[in-house]
Amino acid sequence: MSQRHTLQVFEQYQKARLAFVQSVADLATRPQNIETLQNAGVMALLRPLLLDVVPSVQQTAALALGRLANYSDHLAESVVRGDILPQLVYSLAEQNRFYKKAAAFVLRAVAKHSPQLAQSVIDCGALDALVVCLEEFDPSVKEAATWALGYIARHNAELSQHVVDAGGVPLLVLCLQEPEIALKRVAASALSDIAKHSPELAQTVVDAGAIAHLAQMILNPDAQLKRQVFSALSQIAKHSVDLAEMVVEAEIFPAAFACLNDTDEYVKKNCATLIREIVKHTPELAQMIVNAGGVAAVVNYVASTRGNVRLPGIMMLGYTAAHTESLAMAVIVSKGINQLSIALNEETEDHILAATAWALGQIGRHTPEHAKSVAVANVLPKLLQLYMRTDMSEDLQTKAKKALKNILQKCVYLPVLEPLLHEASPNILKHVVAQFSKVLPHDPKARRLFVTSGGLKKIQEIKAEEGSPLAEYINTINSCFPEEVVKYYSPGYADELLERVETHANRA
Repeated sequence: MSQRHTLQVFEQYQKARLAFVQSVADLATRPQNIETLQNAGVMALLRPLLLDVVPSVQQTAALALGRLANYSDHLAESVVRGDILPQLVYSLAEQNRFYKKAAAFVLRAVAKHSPQLAQSVIDCGALDALVVCLEEFDPSVKEAATWALGYIARHNAELSQHVVDAGGVPLLVLCLQEPEIALKRVAASALSDIAKHSPELAQTVVDAGAIAHLAQMILNPDAQLKRQVFSALSQIAKHSVDLAEMVVEAEIFPAAFACLNDTDEYVKKNCATLIREIVKHTPELAQMIVNAGGVAAVVNYVASTRGNVRLPGIMMLGYTAAHTESLAMAVIVSKGINQLSIALNEETEDHILAATAWALGQIGRHTPEHAKSVAVANVLPKLLQLYMRTDMSEDLQTKAKKALKNILQKCVYLPVLEPLLHEASPNILKHVVAQFSKVLPHDPKARRLFVTSGGLKKIQEIKAEEGSPLAEYINTINSCFPEEVVKYYSPGYADELLERVETHANRA
């Protein structure tokens, strides 16, 4: 009887420990409980339970710690200060798969907050232990380790390089080939986080054979996987012409264009971002996308999206048009200007408006024909308005001004320029007047229209500094008309005529 009673005490103690860690793990899922748990000294109480003789107590204690560390950088720092990380790293190599998952979760929860905390995870020897976990048979252990490696790598190039040096990249590429969708997702995400920092790191990912395996998954039905696949391909392609060409050579186009119509916003956005990162490099890469039907697909994408999802599509059209006259014409023919004009009127955020203004400027800057195509879409008054509004960001004002100048310096279609004579500020006005001074000397019909529409009268009202380019443009325009006509439309001439009438009457 006494032996049974003695064992009962141990059983109760074990149940109490298990109940405690389970309760803490549950309480830690709700933000309102975190401060109370912290004030009650939960970290110090959980630490010894990581070495408990009962596996379920160990695992749940690690889970509770992970949830607490996940909540804030302050709590993550408490985990580091409490010397808990070396214990976890040691257990990663020794314990069962359930504990490994929980330990990897704590490492990820600490590493995610800042580069300093991620460095603390590395300093305690976690990388080698996590990379070993990538070779585990159990896919959930691989997934937990992949998460942690991705969270370490995402902060900066130095931390990513540590993951590479630990031999993580080839094993992450192997994880892409596993049948489990959840593992594929986090492996693609981790590779994206490594590739994004520098061409050298992206090249490491490419050398491990990642592109071919990523390319096979672009039409996978799982939206979250596609998000990560397009993100990883974008992060590779953005760095250099060579890397972008390797992505293109994986023959993902035109199949990938279908994802611009995906029901998932992030799949669409990441796909558009990939196309943008490819076309920005060279005219040849942009032409390849155009030939595959990419411009028409992106124009439809811009038409069907809003806000930040729309942005990469807008920028893709700008980058494509910037390269050559023929590529800009491809954007015009695909009705890109209409959609950019709509975006210019619909969007409210400065950075999106700035990108749209920039894209329109890139289309219109090539030839008079390009400029006319942009101008007849009635975007010039809107660009002028954005430039002149004081409540807009400096970047938006600069981009709107540059776009206006780019288009105006090529535009010789006077009907769209005339309204600007009445509205433009002096530093834009000189570009408008310059275009009239180029066209009017050679076009009698335009001169007649210029008089009847009130343009000549407006020109006489402009106060230009003697010897300035604006004054020269005005003189060139005035020289196209008889002196008495110019005089007739000059300010004050009507009063002068009335005065002459009066003096004539007095003589009589």
